[in-house]
Amino acid sequence: MKTMSDMIARLAAFRGPQGAHLPGAGVPDRLTTFSDFGSNPGRLKSRFYLPSNLTKGAPLVVVLHGCTQSAAGYDHHAGWSQLADRAGFALLFPEQHHGNNPNLCFNWFRPGDTRRDAGEALSIRQMIEAMIVANGLDRDRIFVTGLSAGGAMASVMLATYPEVFAGGAIIAGLAYGRASTVPEAFDCMRGQGAASKEELWALLREASTHAGPWPRIAIWQGTADHTVAPSNAEDIAAQWCRVHQLDNAPTRSEVLGVRAKHSWCNAAGEAVIELNTISAMGHGTPLGDGLGVPGPYMLEVGISSTREIAQFWGIAQAREEAVACSATAVIQGKLVTLPSPAERTPGIKKVGPAIHATASRRTPPASDESGVKKIIEDALRAAGLMR
Repeated sequence: MKTMSDMIARLAAFRGPQGAHLPGAGVPDRLTTFSDFGSNPGRLKSRFYLPSNLTKGAPLVVVLHGCTQSAAGYDHHAGWSQLADRAGFALLFPEQHHGNNPNLCFNWFRPGDTRRDAGEALSIRQMIEAMIVANGLDRDRIFVTGLSAGGAMASVMLATYPEVFAGGAIIAGLAYGRASTVPEAFDCMRGQGAASKEELWALLREASTHAGPWPRIAIWQGTADHTVAPSNAEDIAAQWCRVHQLDNAPTRSEVLGVRAKHSWCNAAGEAVIELNTISAMGHGTPLGDGLGVPGPYMLEVGISSTREIAQFWGIAQAREEAVACSATAVIQGKLVTLPSPAERTPGIKKVGPAIHATASRRTPPASDESGVKKIIEDALRAAGLMR
């Protein structure tokens, strides 16, 4: 039986630093509010960013902030809209509010918000569909990422709507379905009550009736994270290895300075799961290479996880000067010299999402454009996402 003092201590560890009650205050806000995207059963807010060079058929990246953070604050610190300007993809930022969670955490542990076609998960799915329809985006290149509670919510979206996403990236997050109450959530975060690989796989398979193909998954974790135990990153990898029909052991392991990267490859030699651990890094998003701005839980470690994630998904090019450290790998028991970053960047994507609604012209969603609103609502109903 958990004591009240123990619960308060756990909550204090997860809620962030004192004085963080004004998330995103004082940071540049490059995002636009998106109001008309469906019935919104999870009562979430929605922000988006469209770079000026966006073309029809561009990719969409869904970004989920962590506890005590805002959409604009996370974008500013992680550098997603900066990278979108260079690479030409659209961004969607679901945003939590105090009415849903006092610490602005996505409710990744609450069953009513983590099931397919319910709560916050359905709200995010409706936002995605509305963005695709309003802007003519590529249904085969939809991606989702998040930090901490946002990372756990990214796990929820990948598990409950795997046919929607070509790939995902979970930063200091948790495997899908590991908690259904607040006490279970904190136990899970601390690495307590471990689940077997079979249990992890069963949780993922019960989330939808999807039979494949499956999203590619990148996982990022600090080895000195005292908020979300590093064992959670291993659980995420184990959960996705089974549906990808991969061995438990990684295909190859690399050491890139403070970063250790373990990759699981399919029969074609393409990395479909990637686990990145940053030595001595605490709880937060890894930053570096001139992209983003350090802040609470946004940690300068010399590596931009934002850029690396986009490269892993194949929607951004590698920077030749980005990796200056010595790079070695152990592949099938042999130490080898790695190719350049550009040569290591995969260019694959998942195809065949199950939902097909007619895309409209690339117009930023706006509540006063009744024509666009009707097109969006018709598409949501056709896809079974709105009554």
